[in-house]
Amino acid sequence: MERLSDFAVQEFVALRRDIHRHPELAFDEHRTSALVAQKLQAWGYAVTTGLGGTGVVGQLRRGNSRRAIGLRADMDALPIVEDSGADWTSCHHGVMHACGHDGHTAMLLAAAQHLATRGTFDGTLNLIFQPAEEGGGGAVKMMEDGLFERFPCDAIFAMHNMPGFAQGQLVFRSGPTMASSDYATVTLHGVGGHGAMPHKATDVVVAAASIVMALQTVVSRHVDPMQPAVVTVGAVHAGQANNVIPASARLELSVRALDPQVRRSVEQRIRELVRLQADSFGVRAELDWRPGYAVLVNDARQTELALAVAQAHFPPEQVVAQGPMLTGSEDFAFMLERVPGSYLFIGNGTGQEPGACMVHNPAYDFNDHNIATGSAYWIALVGELLSPTHP
Repeated sequence: MERLSDFAVQEFVALRRDIHRHPELAFDEHRTSALVAQKLQAWGYAVTTGLGGTGVVGQLRRGNSRRAIGLRADMDALPIVEDSGADWTSCHHGVMHACGHDGHTAMLLAAAQHLATRGTFDGTLNLIFQPAEEGGGGAVKMMEDGLFERFPCDAIFAMHNMPGFAQGQLVFRSGPTMASSDYATVTLHGVGGHGAMPHKATDVVVAAASIVMALQTVVSRHVDPMQPAVVTVGAVHAGQANNVIPASARLELSVRALDPQVRRSVEQRIRELVRLQADSFGVRAELDWRPGYAVLVNDARQTELALAVAQAHFPPEQVVAQGPMLTGSEDFAFMLERVPGSYLFIGNGTGQEPGACMVHNPAYDFNDHNIATGSAYWIALVGELLSPTHP
């Protein structure tokens, strides 16, 4: 299997740390996007910028085959104050690469350089650098700008680092892999009053408390125990004084599922519970439901092919054929609804290893050893799937 030289690896470690030092939030990835475009152009890719706002696509054609595959990396950072202690800590206070998108970009760029200078494949390679994965739906924005009409792909793949797995371990899963994510705001309207005379008010605080407890039964008593789902009340806002019954209260919910039917069923049950609970307390409920990301479902055939590449090029102990489902969400799910493909994980470290800190944590940092491993996998995947002998 072809791998980057030690010198090349260090070049992309430095690039990764530069991106980390200059993080950019969703749809604001102007510096990162320009850096990616400049690198791809220098290596001979046909580069298109501006898809989905700040998205970049680099296309490289070799041979005469009409086959085409896409590899995607995300570029955006998170609104978190960094506390990693790294020498390359973010220079933008309150913004940091807390999910490793700097590393995903560096891994794909490292593979891009190698494939441009030494790659032998037959077909079209589309490298997709996406903005706004962190809740902004950048995948959808790129598709709305004609991503797959302008750059057709027979299959598409993406890779995300995952703390908790050993560094460099490649983790695959066929079928439902990551959860949908929906959000809801419940606003309760009652009659405010004096805390000493509750009988002259309709208490939204008591109603809110009852709704919070009732929502705990949605998963435990309404969803098949073999089907994962999560209902979280992440915020409750009501009142300002201990002797005043407020006239309104607000609850913020996060809802996740790993099956589209369960997703719909959970929404229906939440709507019913909120309405009935509010009625029972004599208050009025408004529910604002905001659909988020879809369930990420890996195509069985493409996952089988992606797994076979890993098994052929990496030691058995480095490859997990069917990893666990995760209740996190990912907007690559929308791309997989359009094009068959697979989303895999690369271990970022366990225990006391560097990179073991969970993503979205102020102390997180991408494990730079994965630049060699991840780019080697991308190189092998392209070589296999766009091989002249591949069926």
